[in-house]
Parts: sequence; C-alpha cells; structure tokens
Amino acid sequence: MKKIIALFSIIGTLILAACSVGSQSVSSGMADEGYVWFVSNVEQKITVDIDGTTYQTQTIKEKEWQKRRDIKATTKGMITVTPGQHDVKVMVDGKQVYSKKLFISATETKMVKL
Repeated sequence: MKKIIALFSIIGTLILAACSVGSQSVSSGMADEGYVWFVSNVEQKITVDIDGTTYQTQTIKEKEWQKRRDIKATTKGMITVTPGQHDVKVMVDGKQVYSKKLFISATETKMVKL
C-alpha cells in the first residue's frame, strides 16, 4: 500500500511540475532617446533646426543655472532626439548663431553653449 501511495505521489508531483503558465521575459535598459538644451549669457527665444525639423524654444541663462542648479529651469528648453549624429543649427532673430554636427548617445543630455 505504501508503494502505491509513493507511486501516486511521484506521478502527481511530476504532473504538477509539468504544468506551467508560459514563459515570461523581462527587458530593461536605457531609454532610446537623448536630449539637447541650450545655454547662453541671456535668456532668449531661439529657433533650433535639428535634421530639418524646426523647434521654437529658449535658452537658459548660464550664470543663473550654475548658481542654482535648477533642474526645472533646464528642462524648459530641452529637446528630445533619437541617439546618433544630428545636424544642429540655432537661429536668433533670423540670424544663424550656431551650426554643428552633434553625436548624442542614448540617455545623454548635451548642453550647447551659445
């Protein structure tokens, strides 16, 4: 009788072990975006062209940012871009004041001083 109970216990354990809900996987890592923002000696409205896409934004006053290190102030002029190389041009009152190719990595925040 003990052998039969042991046999049913083993068979039951194997059956339950074979049941599964399915396979699951978890993926994590860095976000697939980077950021660029602009600093100058005065806060001013600027037009930014990144790879042919135009953005209206503003600069962050450099000395104020360094003094307070106010992260909210830096995000108000931040532009989100995909990682990689980008053609960046900045215009103030219709005049081009900055033109450069920038490489921005995933999750990198690039500060451009004008």
